[in-house]
Amino acid sequence: MTSKRKDVGLLLVRLGVGSAVAAHGAQKLFGWFGGYGPGGTGQFMDSLGFPGEARRNAILAGAAEFGGGALLALGLATGSAGAAVTGNMIVASSTHAPNGFFNTSGGYELPATFALVGTALAISGPGRFSLDQATGHRLNRSWMAALGLGSALASAAYMISNRQPPEPVPDEVSAAESTADQSAAGDPLAQQRQS
Repeated sequence: MTSKRKDVGLLLVRLGVGSAVAAHGAQKLFGWFGGYGPGGTGQFMDSLGFPGEARRNAILAGAAEFGGGALLALGLATGSAGAAVTGNMIVASSTHAPNGFFNTSGGYELPATFALVGTALAISGPGRFSLDQATGHRLNRSWMAALGLGSALASAAYMISNRQPPEPVPDEVSAAESTADQSAAGDPLAQQRQS
């Protein structure tokens, strides 16, 4: 395979994955694309039991995704950008792991794929068709990628190991709440069952 074909392939991967990850970050940071912004995302992250202040966590996660994804798409600071995406997506994968692998059941398939691509780009570099190439790789040194990946993995390990997931609700409580909710809503069948 020619070097030009590899560079075009890296460009396409960077544009596709970088843009998708940046869009996820925009949901968290700005509420774009049907997202909830920092407030709603923070509440969700808090419900998952992450340590620290909820809004701050949402902003940091959104910045890693939006900034890391945008920089990957541009091919600028690729090692650090890939590392930011990797760390964030490892944490996201951990929240999806109880649902299995496949995305159709809420599994970790998508965030794990994003993490793998972020790692691969951090290691391989962006290719010739990138801003890193145009700037002489001033922001994309091999030590930067190694330091970024090491820091991202350590941060992900901290967030995952300090997460306190909420206790599962027993099935009996869920069923009772569901019946009570239907009664309160004026469901005549639910009212008859309770009588």
